Amino acid sequence: MRLLAFSDLHRDLDQAARLVDLSADADVVVGAGDFASVHEGLEEAISALSAIETPTVIVPGNNETFEALKEAAEAWPAATVLHGDSTEIEGEVFYGLGAGVPTTPWSWSFDLDESEAEEALAGLPEGAVLVVHSPPKNHCDETGDGMHLGSSAILAAIERTGPKLAVCGHIHESWGRTSKVGSTEISNLGPEGKFFELD
Repeated sequence: MRLLAFSDLHRDLDQAARLVDLSADADVVVGAGDFASVHEGLEEAISALSAIETPTVIVPGNNETFEALKEAAEAWPAATVLHGDSTEIEGEVFYGLGAGVPTTPWSWSFDLDESEAEEALAGLPEGAVLVVHSPPKNHCDETGDGMHLGSSAILAAIERTGPKLAVCGHIHESWGRTSKVGSTEISNLGPEGKFFELD
């Protein structure tokens, strides 16, 4: 299975059009949150992406809520919105969790605290593809000033279940970075789009 994954589109409609073109070469597309910017422009971003006909899994970032993303994606037949749940595509299980984890300092942000994230990840099965907006603690989560802002709950879930792949975004300064937790590859995606081959 060939996977095209991206995050943090933030209303970039030109990049959305490029992702639509790239999606023709993928079996599954994954969007790891932040389609909007501070809750603005979500409908336009999702409308631009809805030209993707490849099966697509998306999770909310901290710049849009789960409810708003579900509503925006209703007219996108290929898309499945996940937040604390899973879907199966061609035999592969995709488990998604959106939001900023841990809680961010911004009052407008759609966030979960670590205990809420732990509860939402309780159903993560072994060997799934994990799609999270926030990175795991100390992996692909470093800011420009050297702080690590990832989630301990997400890290614990990866350590517990050994996902086949874990993709994230959220920390812009770590776009393009990869890491490993056990045998699980972690990738902070960014908006450019990255291809993965799943065995």
